[in-house]
Amino acid sequence: MEVHADLDGSGVPLAVLLKRELCNQKVERPDILFGEASKSKKGEDFTLVMAQHPRSLGEGTSGGGENAGDDDTISVFAIFDGHNGSAAAIYTRENLIHNVLAAIPPNLTSEEWTAALPRALVAGFVKTDKDFQTKAARSGTTVTFVIIDGWVVTVASVGDSRCILESAEGTVYFLSADHRLDANEEEVERVTASGGEVGRINIAGGAGIGPLRCWPGGLCLSRSIGDIDVGEFIVPVPHVKQVKLSNAGGRLVIASDGVWDALRFQEALNYTRGLPAEAAANRIVKEAVASKGLRDDTTCVVVDILPPEKLSPPLKRPGKGGIIALFRRRPSDEMSEDQMDRGCLEPDVVEEIYEEGSAMLARRLNINYPAGNMFKLHDCAVCQLEMKPGEGISVHGNMPKHSRVDPWGGPFLCSSCQVKKEAMEGKLHSRNAQSAVQPGA
Repeated sequence: MEVHADLDGSGVPLAVLLKRELCNQKVERPDILFGEASKSKKGEDFTLVMAQHPRSLGEGTSGGGENAGDDDTISVFAIFDGHNGSAAAIYTRENLIHNVLAAIPPNLTSEEWTAALPRALVAGFVKTDKDFQTKAARSGTTVTFVIIDGWVVTVASVGDSRCILESAEGTVYFLSADHRLDANEEEVERVTASGGEVGRINIAGGAGIGPLRCWPGGLCLSRSIGDIDVGEFIVPVPHVKQVKLSNAGGRLVIASDGVWDALRFQEALNYTRGLPAEAAANRIVKEAVASKGLRDDTTCVVVDILPPEKLSPPLKRPGKGGIIALFRRRPSDEMSEDQMDRGCLEPDVVEEIYEEGSAMLARRLNINYPAGNMFKLHDCAVCQLEMKPGEGISVHGNMPKHSRVDPWGGPFLCSSCQVKKEAMEGKLHSRNAQSAVQPGA
C-alpha cells in the first residue's frame, strides 16, 4: 500500500516541516571521545587530555571540572614534544592552560569568549615561555594545543607537531602550521632579520648536510617554548586557527613528528577507518613505528567530536575525501532533501572563524574587538600584571593617538613584557649592532 505524507497546504510534507523545526532548536553540544598512544625513545613527549575543564579560572582548575555544567566547560587536548631534555615540555603542560584562561576577562558571553580565545592563546604561550626562562633550563618544546568549545575547535601551535581534522564526509583540513625551517621560507627570513643565522651543518668546508638549522644552537624549528640558549628569534608566538564544525562532527588527529615523519596525513587517517578513538591512536603509532622504526618519541591523540549519543566514529562517504588547506564557508543555511532525510545534521561544512600566523606580538595582540570586553583595560596583555593608568607601554609603540582605531591606546605591556616583545622582533639585536659600529666603540 502506498502511503502519502500529510501536507499542510504548502506542498511540503509534514515530516519535513517537523525536521526543520527541530533543526531550528538550540544545537546540542557534541560528545567528545578520545584516546592516546605513545612509544617512547627519549622520554620527551607529553600529552594533556581533559574532556572537561572549566572555561573560567574562577570555577576551579581541576581537570575533571565536576562542579561545572557542560555549557561552562571546554575540552583541552595537547601534545608537547620536548628536546634537549623534558623540563620545558613538563613545565608547559602544567602551566599553559592556566596562563591562557587567565588572559580572558571574566563575565564574557559565549561569543565574546570565543572571540577572545585566539588573543589569549598568544598571551598564554608568551607568558609560559617568559616564565620558563627564569628556570634557567636549556630545553625546549613544541606545542600543539587544542581547545574544543561546543562545535568550535581552536588550535594553537609552535613547532612541528601537527593537528589535522577529518570531517564526517571525509575531507581533511590542516589546523596547525609546520615551523620547521625547511618548510617555511617566511620564517627563515624572519629569523635572519632578527639576528639569527640559518644554514645546514657544514663539515670540512663541504656542502651542507641535513635540515636547515638556526644558529647558535642548531635548532631545526623557528618557533617553540623554551630554547633560551638559541636566541629570542626562536619565538613562542603560536599559529592559531579557529573553525566551526557542522553538527555532523569530525575526527581530530594530533601527533608528534615521530608520527608525521613516518606517515602521510591521508595514510594515517586510512589506518583509523572504523576504529574508536583509542584503538585509532594505537594503530597510528603502531604503523608509524613499523614504517621507520622507533627513531623518536612517537605520540598520537585522537579526538572524536560526535553528535550527541552517537558513540561511534563518524562515517565517511567513499569518494568524498580530499586534503585541503583552505576552508569552505557555509554557502547557505538551506539543507538538501537528502540531508533532511538523514535527520537534522547540518551540511558537512567546516567554517573558518579565525586564522593568524604572524610572529609579531603587536599584530597578534591588537585584535579589533570592543576593548572593554576583550581586555582587562590596564593589565599587561601578556602576564596580566596589574598596572596603574599610564604606567603600561602600548603595543602600538609611538603611534600618534589620532591615527589609532581606538582612543583607548591599548592593549598595554609591562616593562618586562615590552623587553620580551622587542627581543622577539629583533629590535634589541638591531640596537646592539648599531652600538657596535659607533665611532670609538
